[in-house]
Amino acid sequence: MNLLLPETVHIIKKTERVTTVNNHEIDFKLHGDDMQFVEVELDPQETVIAEAGSLMMMEDDIRMETIFGDGSADKGGIVGKLFGAGKRVITGESLFMTTFTNEGTTKRHVSFASPYPGKIIPMDLSEINGKLICQKDAFLAAAKGVEIGVEFQRKIGTGFFGGEGFIMQKLEGDGMAFVHAGGTIHEKKLLHGEKLRVDTGCLVAMTGDVDYQIEYVGGIKTALFGGEGLFFATLSGPGTVWIQSLPFSRLASRVFAAMPEKGGSKGEGSIAGGLFDLLGGDRK
Repeated sequence: MNLLLPETVHIIKKTERVTTVNNHEIDFKLHGDDMQFVEVELDPQETVIAEAGSLMMMEDDIRMETIFGDGSADKGGIVGKLFGAGKRVITGESLFMTTFTNEGTTKRHVSFASPYPGKIIPMDLSEINGKLICQKDAFLAAAKGVEIGVEFQRKIGTGFFGGEGFIMQKLEGDGMAFVHAGGTIHEKKLLHGEKLRVDTGCLVAMTGDVDYQIEYVGGIKTALFGGEGLFFATLSGPGTVWIQSLPFSRLASRVFAAMPEKGGSKGEGSIAGGLFDLLGGDRK
């Protein structure tokens, strides 16, 4: 699959229209480098779904509506909607999502922004057999009709203690989806039988044909003093995986560690300390 990752250009030219069967067809542009946003072009009556809070801007004639579930469970009635919403609760996401529909007579645009520094990866699900497994907080937006579900790790025991590697989202359909990852994104194609061990937080997404297991890192000294997590995601090919260099959890932990302690004994005179003062921190 030929993905367009903007490592050398700041604006990606419009892609060719994606031919879909069940999902709405959307065109898009990616803007920026390390703090990207995706601009989606909607024809009249086309709809894109997105996570709540990801909207950056939208043009006139676009109707924004909050829906229950992922927007793909209409055929199942109220039971289907409840089931779809329940799957999102399991992944730690909101019960609701937001749809953006072009109710005008000409093309309109709506843009969605990255939540933290990194890259937005456009995924044409029709080119990867209609299924993508991604981190539970990686999904940004998709064409209406893409189903957002839950992918459970088969070994429940290690799964519950595997941290970020256990509960992952499953995107299914034949339209476009956009996922976000932190830092630099590395795409790696695994051959049949080839294995790769990845920190659970660094795994962004993988195609549905990749077999993955959550494995415990043996050795109590490694667990306590190695500075790494207790679990790895072991991926087996064939298939394609996407890996991020800066998981948000890692970034957040470093920022939290740099915050000054109450009483001002840590970070005095530092940039972090000045930022703490600026935000109204108590340094008494």
